[in-house]
Amino acid sequence: MYDLVVIGGGPGGYAAAIRASQLGGKVALAEAGEIGGTCVNRGCIPTKVWQHSAHLLYHIRIGHQFGIKAAVEELDFKAIVDRKNGVAGDIRMGMEGLLGNNGVEVVRGHAALKSGQEVNVNGTILETRKVIIATGSCLDIPDIPGLEEVVMTTDQFMDLKRVPACVLVWGALPMAVEIANTLSVFGSKVYLATEHSRILSQEDHDTSQRIAQALREQGVELLLKYSLESVRKSENGYEAVLVGRDQKVVEVENVLVSQRKPNTADTGLEQVGVKLNEDGSIAVNDKMETSVPGIYAIGDAIGGWMLSHAASSMAVTAAENSMGQSKSFPFHLIPRGIWTIPQVGAVGLSEEEAEKKGIDVEVGDFPYAINGLAMARDEMTGAVKIISDSRYGEILGVHIVGANATELVGEGVLAMQLECTVKELAQSIRVHPTLSESVVDSGRDSLGWALYLPRS
Repeated sequence: MYDLVVIGGGPGGYAAAIRASQLGGKVALAEAGEIGGTCVNRGCIPTKVWQHSAHLLYHIRIGHQFGIKAAVEELDFKAIVDRKNGVAGDIRMGMEGLLGNNGVEVVRGHAALKSGQEVNVNGTILETRKVIIATGSCLDIPDIPGLEEVVMTTDQFMDLKRVPACVLVWGALPMAVEIANTLSVFGSKVYLATEHSRILSQEDHDTSQRIAQALREQGVELLLKYSLESVRKSENGYEAVLVGRDQKVVEVENVLVSQRKPNTADTGLEQVGVKLNEDGSIAVNDKMETSVPGIYAIGDAIGGWMLSHAASSMAVTAAENSMGQSKSFPFHLIPRGIWTIPQVGAVGLSEEEAEKKGIDVEVGDFPYAINGLAMARDEMTGAVKIISDSRYGEILGVHIVGANATELVGEGVLAMQLECTVKELAQSIRVHPTLSESVVDSGRDSLGWALYLPRS
C-alpha cells in the first residue's frame, strides 16, 4: 500500500512526489511518456533555447549602437535544436535521479483510476491512500477546414530545420505571441491573428498595448477581431481565409497553432466520480482536492493559465495535504511570464479586473525610458505598473513590460505574499543603476511623489 500515487511526471507530478516523500510517505509516480512533461521536453525549456537564440540575434543586429559591428554569417537551426535537446535531456536526467534519490518509485505506463484508492497502470493495480492527478495538457488543434495539412504545432516548431518564409500564428495568448516574436526575429513574415480585440487579452490592457506596439515595430502584422474560417491550397503555398469586419486572405507556408487543453481523457476520473468542468479540466477546491476526498489535482489538468511553476507550487500544497496537512493554495500569487522582446512579467489583478470588482484603485506607472540602466543598454521599451487599493495601499497587481520583466515580477509576488503596502514599497531601496529601481519608482508614482517624473 502506497501513501500516495502521483499520475504524471511533469513539473507538478515530480514536485508532488518528492514533497510527499520528504514528509515520510511511500510514493509511486506513474508516467506513460518522458519525465519532465511538456515543460521540459516540448514547452518552457525548449522555447527558452529558441528565444535566447533570437534574443542574441536581435542584439547582434543593434550592436553597432554600442560600437560593435558584426555580421551574421549563418543561422544554424540544427545547432539550436541540438542544444534544446541537450538541455532538456540534462534536466530530465536530473529529475529522474532526484526521484530515485528521494525514494520515489517510478512506474512506467498509462495510469487510470480504478477507484479512489486504486490506480491501474497497464494492468498492474497500485493500492494507495491518496492520489494526485498531474496529467498535464495536450495540443488542441481547432477543427478548421484545410488546417490539418498546413498546421505547425508548437511541438513541430521546436524541431524546425528552417523558418517558414511566411507564417500565420493563430491565437494571441502567451505561447503564440512568444513564437510569433521568435519567428519574426529569425526572418519570417509573421501574421498574428486573434478573434479578440487585442493580443494577450488576459493581461492588463497597457501590457497588451505595449507588446503590440513592440511586435509591430519588429515587423509582425497584427490581425485583430478576425476568425480563421478556412485554409486552402494556392499556387505558392496556402491561403488562410480570415473573416472579421471584412474578409482577409493571407498567403502562408504554415499556420502555427499553440492552444492546449487539459489532458484528462482516459484517466478514469468520471468512473470514480471526479467532477470535471465543461472544458474537461478537473474541478478542485483551494486545498487542490477534487470532488472525491483523497484525490487531488494540480497544474494543467485543472485548466486556467497552464503554467509550469504554478503546477510545481500546487504540487507542494497537494502533497502536504495528502500527507495530513490542511493548507490553502494562493491562486492570486501565481505570476505570469512572457519571453517576448521586451518581456512581460505580471501577478495579481489587472486595472480592469480590479475595477470590475468595484475596488477603488491607485495606479503607479513608471516607464523604462527614464531608468538609467535601461537607457544605458538601449532597453527603454516598457514600464512597471502597480495596482493598489486606494484606501489601504494593498498591492493588488504588478504588471511589468521590459527587459528582465520575468525576473523582476518576483518582487511583486513577494510584496503581495508579505502583504506589503505600496507605501512600504515606495520607501524601499534598490541598487543603482538597476532595472529594479523602476519597481520602487512605480510605487512612488502610485502615491504621487515620483522623483523622476514631471509633476502632473
